[in-house]
Amino acid sequence: MTLNREDFLYSIVIPVYNSEQIVGDTVERVVDVFTQAGLRFELILVNDGSPDDSWSVISERASRHEQVVALDLMRNYGQHYANLAGLTEARGDYVITMDDDLQNPPDQALLLIDAAMAGHEVVFGQFEQKQAAGFRVLGTKVIGMMNNRIFGKPVDLTVSNFRILRRDVVDRIVAHRTSFPYITGQALMFSGDRANVLVRHDPRPVGKSTYSLSRIARLVLTILFSYSSWPLRAAAVLGFAISGLSFLLGAYLVVRALVLDTVFPGWTSIMVLLSLFAGFIIALLSMIGEYVVRTLQTVSTGDNFHVTRRVGR
Repeated sequence: MTLNREDFLYSIVIPVYNSEQIVGDTVERVVDVFTQAGLRFELILVNDGSPDDSWSVISERASRHEQVVALDLMRNYGQHYANLAGLTEARGDYVITMDDDLQNPPDQALLLIDAAMAGHEVVFGQFEQKQAAGFRVLGTKVIGMMNNRIFGKPVDLTVSNFRILRRDVVDRIVAHRTSFPYITGQALMFSGDRANVLVRHDPRPVGKSTYSLSRIARLVLTILFSYSSWPLRAAAVLGFAISGLSFLLGAYLVVRALVLDTVFPGWTSIMVLLSLFAGFIIALLSMIGEYVVRTLQTVSTGDNFHVTRRVGR
């Protein structure tokens, strides 16, 4: 059964960072698109510690439009923290997340909504042709492979930050309370019915993307060490491999000491013991580390971000 999109309230969450030149146009286009479509909506803008004048722009828009809420975070926490702040604030039956630079055209959000009306819990925008630098394309592929392995993403599903989430999925993400949010992975963790819809991806009208190679690297490390024990298991395997090689080396040295005269008495036994102990220590530390990570994930609580100012609602 297809749902009627006019029956629901939509929250559009937009993290804002260094976008004073374009975010005002983004707000106006979102308001125009949803108003002309006759949909009930709220637009939540989260200023993620921008060093430019982005806060002045979005706070002015929040004063002008009753549907717009502007939040100012204490410092730059990162895109996923800003998205989490928006999800926490959102009241909609469905929540749409998108970028602040008009590369996610607001009219394409209607395609996400139409796909969600088929009953899907999460719908990701699949870009017909992504306008991005080469390192970002490579980073997307690496993160995609990690999503497949760690979060069980189906191979035929393409994920992106342009997505719509049903209310129950949003509630699960907000309740998760991890200290290292990764909204895409959490959306996969806390949903069962996901889908794609083809959307347009436009070139950035002004300025350039602030999503650098270092930010992609930090995201990769966050996924690996916050949502997976793979690095620790790899270290454990390496430790056991070293132990095995140490045992073989020790056996060789023992045989050599029995067959040949050794110049330094006691050297063989010391080397054997050091090699064996070093290998076992690496293996044991890796296993202990896995327990520590699991414990930290279980008890991780507290506020991940702090809102210092708000305008609207």
